[in-house]
Amino acid sequence: MNQREQMEQRGQWRITVWEEEHFQGKRCEFMLECPNILDRDFQKIRSIKVDNGPWVGYEYPEYQGQQFILEKGDYPCYQSWSGNSSYRTEHLLSFKPIKCANHSDSKITLYECQDMMGRKFEMCDDYPSLQAMGWCSKEVPSMKVNNGAWVGYQFPGYRGYQYIFERDRRQGEYRNYNEFGTQAHSNQIQSIRRIQH
Repeated sequence: MNQREQMEQRGQWRITVWEEEHFQGKRCEFMLECPNILDRDFQKIRSIKVDNGPWVGYEYPEYQGQQFILEKGDYPCYQSWSGNSSYRTEHLLSFKPIKCANHSDSKITLYECQDMMGRKFEMCDDYPSLQAMGWCSKEVPSMKVNNGAWVGYQFPGYRGYQYIFERDRRQGEYRNYNEFGTQAHSNQIQSIRRIQH
């Protein structure tokens, strides 16, 4: 049995959400994805506690809109999950666990052109600035997640829009920026890190 199957069996993904900031109001605990919190008679999610596993939260139902990485810890208000993001949303409406995250065995390949063409660069570590490590552009037109899960950021220093890249989604292949997420408007990625598990 692999690590993910063991975690699923033990219910290792657990997140608790509250309708109001600072862990107030209606609350509910989840061990599986939630495509639409409105179906649970919530108006919105405004605070979160992640007990186990990494999760990704979305600003709209059905995993649409801006993505926010949610690793183990407390998120008492929207500033705590949007962090240094240039895009702020005061609530989340859907979320799901990131089951393929494996911090110790993560690997991703960046390509200079769409469809995984051109010069490539393999990474196994976190990079607060892709340009500082030798990537010659502010853009990453395509990539392949070989192992684990990663979060890419629009700007250096893990700031700006967040894009979650998983080995278990699209067979890890992101052939152009339209596949980064429903909110992706460009292929600008200037920092990237492994998702903690």
